[in-house]
Amino acid sequence: MEIYLDNSATTQVYKEVADLAFSLMTEDYGNPSSMHHKGVVAENYVRKASEQIAKTLKADPKEILFTSGGTESDNMAVIGGAMSNRRLGNHLITTSVEHPAILNTMKYLEDQGFEVTYLGVKADGRIDLEELRSALREDTILVSIMGVNNEIGARQPVEEAAQLVHELSPNALFHVDSVQAYGKYRFNPRKSGIDLMSVSGHKIHAPKGIGFLYIKDKVRILPINFGGGQQNGLRSGTLNVPGIAGLGLAAEKIYEDFDNKTDKLYELKTSLIKGLLTGLDDIKINGIDLDMNGDTDFAADETIEAVRASAPHIVSVSVKGVRAEVLLHALEDKGIYVSAGSACASNHPSVSGTLKSIGLEKGLLDSTVRISMSEFTTEEEISATVSAFKEIVPMLRQFSRR
Repeated sequence: MEIYLDNSATTQVYKEVADLAFSLMTEDYGNPSSMHHKGVVAENYVRKASEQIAKTLKADPKEILFTSGGTESDNMAVIGGAMSNRRLGNHLITTSVEHPAILNTMKYLEDQGFEVTYLGVKADGRIDLEELRSALREDTILVSIMGVNNEIGARQPVEEAAQLVHELSPNALFHVDSVQAYGKYRFNPRKSGIDLMSVSGHKIHAPKGIGFLYIKDKVRILPINFGGGQQNGLRSGTLNVPGIAGLGLAAEKIYEDFDNKTDKLYELKTSLIKGLLTGLDDIKINGIDLDMNGDTDFAADETIEAVRASAPHIVSVSVKGVRAEVLLHALEDKGIYVSAGSACASNHPSVSGTLKSIGLEKGLLDSTVRISMSEFTTEEEISATVSAFKEIVPMLRQFSRR
């Protein structure tokens, strides 16, 4: 049996989405910039996708800009937003636990003369709103805070942060990297105070190489690539119609029966955590405030609340005495696929900045794996994964002691 639990790296594409993309590559393959019938048909698919996505956000279809994925969306939001706002200030704010698409972009902007403040996080991976309050200044022009951390599943207080930003730094744009949050939570960016929001298709059962950037009406960013002027000149280049149409359909499908899907994921997450904590010693679950002594009452309201305070699909597990890559490959031998930290940077994991930021003890930094689920994950798969951990971990610990 193959058990795929690396859904934060990428997801299985919905069959209906794959079928739609295939038909657009082999039948309705026109260029949406062409004026003939095939071009009009392609343009209609793009328009429909904008409408499908906008509906999930209670937004206007004109506020949706298609990109190649989360990285490009992040780059466009941060660079385009900072450059367009530079006349009003020079100060940017982000967190120490952002995706490399944000952190490396901030480093680039520092090289361009911008000043960047990096907020720390607490042990649960969440920012301290008082630290954000203290960091905000009159010359702050952009704040970027991720919705859900891609490694440990910590959910940031986005709405509260947005309120502080707009209250104390009225010239600042507020950007949210929602790559791991979209499809797991309901969104109303305008109501939440979000000016810019990044989403990637392959995290929500759409194809790879497609994403979007929500840009609130009247918000101005500068383009970072140039060409034929597609998408109102903000993102030139021939549109990826199969990807765009697939993304629109996937966005629509992932929000169908949404509450039941989310409840199922939280049940699977609780079952996984309970199985690991009660079945093995020296196991730590990161990003969730739980009793790590194995005495957790999983039926208690406070435990349910703690689990639900984090994202429904991500579990970060530190296994004392076992290196992450060794555990990953031992699980792989049993047909179980997880990741060592995050697969977003490269396939050669380094020490996680997120795990350092939450104060994880040094001996666990290279002993942490990420298990991430989707709506296709079953209780049987979670049960099999817990059994595999119980079999593998004691054996690997014996070898590591020799």
